Amino acid sequence: MEKFDVAKTSPTMDRPSTPTTFASAPVEESAKGTADKLKLNFYLPHEVAHDEEEVDMVLVPATTGDFGILPGHVPTVSQLRPGVVSVHLNDKDVKKYFVSSGFAFVHADSTADICAIEAVPVEQLDGDAVRKGLAEHQAKFTNAKDDFEKANAQIGIDVCNAMVAALDAK
Repeated sequence: MEKFDVAKTSPTMDRPSTPTTFASAPVEESAKGTADKLKLNFYLPHEVAHDEEEVDMVLVPATTGDFGILPGHVPTVSQLRPGVVSVHLNDKDVKKYFVSSGFAFVHADSTADICAIEAVPVEQLDGDAVRKGLAEHQAKFTNAKDDFEKANAQIGIDVCNAMVAALDAK
């Protein structure tokens, strides 16, 4: 492999140093073929929802947009937004969790780690309570006295709207 020559491409600026610049050996994550199943780890602060469980696919609500994770997915780190994580165990069984936030890590060896701040199975969400909470947050937003109260109410509105969408999609 030809080494990148900074002098040929950009005579006015040196290539920036990165952590791999200082590594004693190249740091690379490589896959050895594509697995048939995705190995999922789904972590919550109080429990492990899935521990190295082999699944077909996982759909996650990222801040940059929803995306699916299949075996052989490109390595990725993504921040989660409030929404539904769908774990497709096989063609027929799908477990859906509402997550408030967190991160998804996808590795080249067909493993994925999801770390959520909170997760509740969608079927356990109480639709009436969610809609009542949405109305309360909307009233707080309308009556907010400062930017802090407005921002706090907006977070509640966003989370409740995401839960309403999850309930409507059931």
